[in-house]
Amino acid sequence: MPALSEVLAALDVLWPPERAEGWDAVGTVCGDPGAEVSRVLFAVDPVQETVDEAVRLGADLLVTHHPLYLRGTTTVAASTFKGKVVHTLIKHDIALHVAHTNADTADPGVSDALAGALDLRVLRPLVPDPTDPAGRRGLGRICELPHPMTLAELTAYAAARLPATAQGVRAAGDPDREIRTLAVSGGSGDSLFDDVRAAGVDAFLTADLRHHPASEAVQHSPLALLDAAHWATEWPWCEQAAAQLDAVSDRHGWGLRTHVSRTVTDPWTAHAASAPPTPDTTNTTGAPR
Repeated sequence: MPALSEVLAALDVLWPPERAEGWDAVGTVCGDPGAEVSRVLFAVDPVQETVDEAVRLGADLLVTHHPLYLRGTTTVAASTFKGKVVHTLIKHDIALHVAHTNADTADPGVSDALAGALDLRVLRPLVPDPTDPAGRRGLGRICELPHPMTLAELTAYAAARLPATAQGVRAAGDPDREIRTLAVSGGSGDSLFDDVRAAGVDAFLTADLRHHPASEAVQHSPLALLDAAHWATEWPWCEQAAAQLDAVSDRHGWGLRTHVSRTVTDPWTAHAASAPPTPDTTNTTGAPR
């Protein structure tokens, strides 16, 4: 069995920490470099549910996409939820490693996995990495659909192909508009609207779209928008990442056993669709119901 330090070195080759954004917190959070590793669990979020899953599984290493301490901390007291996570990990000799924005822009990266889940043909990065002469790394991906779909059809298709969440997939734009090209970005993507418009695609699928940026985007262009749950757009990376580590393990003869958490850690747990509005029904503020 490899030492944790050997596995971490392999992870840093797959997702070099120096390619993370300056504000990010990637790399190893806890773990003994000399400890042996035989089982690895991949998950989106380093929350108690996935840590408990790692304990039940007997994992030696938990690899997550989201950081545990993105903004730093002054305490790891077990009375806090993040401190409890750290205490649980250390108590059970489980290391925690994070690949976040360095996995977003990798080749393959988070958006490649998202495109793969939707059976899209990846053409190029949405925001290329200027240090990549091959032009394959970068943020987001510009893709072609397997066949043209209306926006309504594409919305239903995405909802069926992505992991199920309470939110599902929302769309903005003409439901009957034909969609052939699609930009995708796993996680929060409304900072990329300028890049999406410049790409000239028919639609953009991402997560966490806010009212004003989304409204401005559809008002300024015929761009259609699809808004999925943050967790759902990034979970496919876990399967891709596990397969990448499997390949490394095979080359080195490590015999690692990799697992992907299917625990839904999206924070939203229920959804109710609004009733269709009626023109003559208003509430006390005058807004249509």
